[in-house]
Amino acid sequence: MEYISVREAAERWGISERRVRLLCSLGKVEGVVRHGRAYRIPAGAPRPQDGGRTRRFSISEQYREIFSRIDAMKAELDARRPFSAAELRRMREEFAVEYTYNSNAIEGNTLTLRETALVLEGLTIDKKPLKDHLEAVGHKEAFDYVLSLVQEQAPVSERVIKEIHSLVLMDRPEERGRWRRIPVRILGASSTPPEPVTIPELMERLVADERRSKLHPIERAALFHLKFENIHPFVDGNGRTGRLILNLSLMKNGYPPVNVKFADRQRYYDAFESWPGDGGGAMTRLVAEYIEEELAKLLRFAAQ
Repeated sequence: MEYISVREAAERWGISERRVRLLCSLGKVEGVVRHGRAYRIPAGAPRPQDGGRTRRFSISEQYREIFSRIDAMKAELDARRPFSAAELRRMREEFAVEYTYNSNAIEGNTLTLRETALVLEGLTIDKKPLKDHLEAVGHKEAFDYVLSLVQEQAPVSERVIKEIHSLVLMDRPEERGRWRRIPVRILGASSTPPEPVTIPELMERLVADERRSKLHPIERAALFHLKFENIHPFVDGNGRTGRLILNLSLMKNGYPPVNVKFADRQRYYDAFESWPGDGGGAMTRLVAEYIEEELAKLLRFAAQ
């Protein structure tokens, strides 16, 4: 029998080499033979039915390429050996420290990355405000809670949002988990959040619309984040809470959590200013790029 390489099959079938290797590993290619890490594919093998995850969702043309690439990477990672409990714990702990540092720094927290790690170990940083310490501890506890929600596959609800916020706002007990009752303005933003009397109805509608959405999970999570921050339902802690909800939505759908970097904050702010005129494109691409970056790291680790 004549065989062809993965590259030749990819060219014939019009899909990526990565996707061909994944389909081979899942047993979807007829007559494929594996030699070590290489696959030999019968020259006459038909293109397999590619029932990829993305086909169950409505995908905008502007995102089709990056979502397909991301979902192929995710499927490849799923097909690799599972990480051990120790490996998962170490990766989550490292992510939690960097994520807590960046998410808090975006909101004005003055702790450095190293100081954040020390605070989460239970140490006190001299000459740094108590507020900064409480924000670090609260954010880490909120992220741990989000991880437990992912394990339970708990849906995003108003109750869950308030519980996440209650952990985030450890330093403001009087405002924890309560919709704001006063008008607010976002410094530097061109739009003004809605009046407080409308918040209960807006949040109820936001959660209901998210559950009905047929968009790809990445676009759906990004749009929810934009709408949540536009409503600005709490007096304080909206940014940190919103980014935790973003990661809850992503992780429930099998994607890695994203860590919006303090260094990228201007691009992040610009994504809010671009919406709704751009349909959420800037935020969706930002989130997608972060996911792709995290998946690449995990694939490199899995290959070791």
